[in-house]
Amino acid sequence: MKYRIRYNKNAGQPGRGTVDHKWRIFDENNKEYLCKNVILRKDAWTEMDPNGIDWNMVCVGEMDIVRESSTIAII
Repeated sequence: MKYRIRYNKNAGQPGRGTVDHKWRIFDENNKEYLCKNVILRKDAWTEMDPNGIDWNMVCVGEMDIVRESSTIAII
């Protein structure tokens, strides 16, 4: 699956996670995940977001979520 990773400019605001949830991950279905840590075990590149404004780190792999540490790894 292809994932887009973007910095969470609104961390700490209502519905945007705590101030520590600095990362937004979007899957191919545009489902959003908020997390504190991101680990990329795959090659990554940059792409303009479909919104035409923001830029994302992008990679293809499988998502592994560690809820205890709020970490998402793309492996």
